[in-house]
Amino acid sequence: MALVEVSARRGHAAYRLGRGVVSGRVPVRPALAAVVLAVATFGAFAVSLTVGDLPIPLADAVAALFGSGDAATLLVVRELRLPRALTGLLVGAAFGLSGAVLQTMTRNPLASPDMIGVIAGAQTAVVAGIVLGFGAGVGTQSLGLLGALLTGVVVYLLSAGRGATGYRIVLVGVGITWMCTSATDYLLARAMPYEAARAVGWLVGSLNERGWEHVRPLGLAMAVLVPTVLMLGRWLGTLQLGEQVAVGLGTPVRAARLALLGAAVALAAFGTAAAGPVLFVALVGPQIAQRLAGRPAPPLVGSALTGALLLLTGDLLARHVLPDEHLPVGVVTGVLGAPVLLWLLTRANRTGSGG
Repeated sequence: MALVEVSARRGHAAYRLGRGVVSGRVPVRPALAAVVLAVATFGAFAVSLTVGDLPIPLADAVAALFGSGDAATLLVVRELRLPRALTGLLVGAAFGLSGAVLQTMTRNPLASPDMIGVIAGAQTAVVAGIVLGFGAGVGTQSLGLLGALLTGVVVYLLSAGRGATGYRIVLVGVGITWMCTSATDYLLARAMPYEAARAVGWLVGSLNERGWEHVRPLGLAMAVLVPTVLMLGRWLGTLQLGEQVAVGLGTPVRAARLALLGAAVALAAFGTAAAGPVLFVALVGPQIAQRLAGRPAPPLVGSALTGALLLLTGDLLARHVLPDEHLPVGVVTGVLGAPVLLWLLTRANRTGSGG
């Protein structure tokens, strides 16, 4: 019992240190980083309302956002561009928050929905629905959501044999990812040309032609999942200290992992359903937020804001690189995210912090 008490005290001290609460001092740097990220995200959000076939001054776009301006500007901003910008904002926040939960829970900077099979499962479900024909009355949004959620359940069941530890979740997820990727490749190989073109268009990840039908379900999901993750944040803080310390602090480890994994999978599933599999945002966003905040683990709010900022900025770049081609945002995030992944792999191998 004495050993457990000592371990619990040490774990509690480390937990307080990780949260930046030492001697009652307020963690200034994480709060400042969150404010800066919030301002930058709103700036990217506002600028995205000005870009299109009809350029609109930033002041007029912001005014239209709050209901002021002429009828034409209000129509363009609020009915055509606002749904796309909101979809990018919410999808980026969902991916960033999902990645932060997975990376903290598994104590692995390479853990993200991209890596544990969730997005690959959504891809397989959508391509199967298009090629095999059973998704005609369902739609890619519902198929992607269903595929991601089912894959998350499979990952948990296969990794829960001796306790769903972070290491087992990542290993099982990598295996599921490759299985789903192989299935997707097989389906694309046997698809008709028009089916393959439709499937590839979704597989890249895009905010093109996004409307309120994409915003509403994602917004409702975020309204439930974001408070849930924030409430589970204390469990997340203790899990990153290791299972023994978490038990000593009174954390129900299995229930905590299940709840957190379920929330992370749901966030990634709804994000993928709305915009397709936009890669690397969930992987890179939490790592950037962690370094901006100077924390030992990715901050939840900062990761959500960073994910939103990355996706909105990537969409702006996609629209300016080839303005007449409507370049999908997934192409930009893939090009920019791949070097970061290589850097994380190199750093993990050098420091031994990869798992």
